[in-house]
Amino acid sequence: MIEWAVPAALAVGLLFNALAVIGLHRFPDVYTRLHAATKCTTFGSIFIVLAAALYSGSEWYHGRPHNAVLVIHSVIALAAILLTNPTGAHAIARAAYKSGHEPIASEDALEGVGL
Repeated sequence: MIEWAVPAALAVGLLFNALAVIGLHRFPDVYTRLHAATKCTTFGSIFIVLAAALYSGSEWYHGRPHNAVLVIHSVIALAAILLTNPTGAHAIARAAYKSGHEPIASEDALEGVGL
């Protein structure tokens, strides 16, 4: 099972990270770029960490205990990514809105709201 699960998880993770790069390049304003940067890279990072954890867990199961540390470090790194990506995106979006960057949309849903 591990022979196909690790490459599949890596492929999905790299696909989502590639989509994030394309989104950063193609999207018109800061808000849609933030969406691409945070959603896609977070999801891609989940799959890449899953691949690393699966591989290291398999190595640990087969008698190489030094790889168990990689699983723990990967989970800690993933927790940090899951906490900091949305928080940073929210701070950047709020700063962009307060500094006057208008979203490219037909209407502004936050107009008149006291931020």
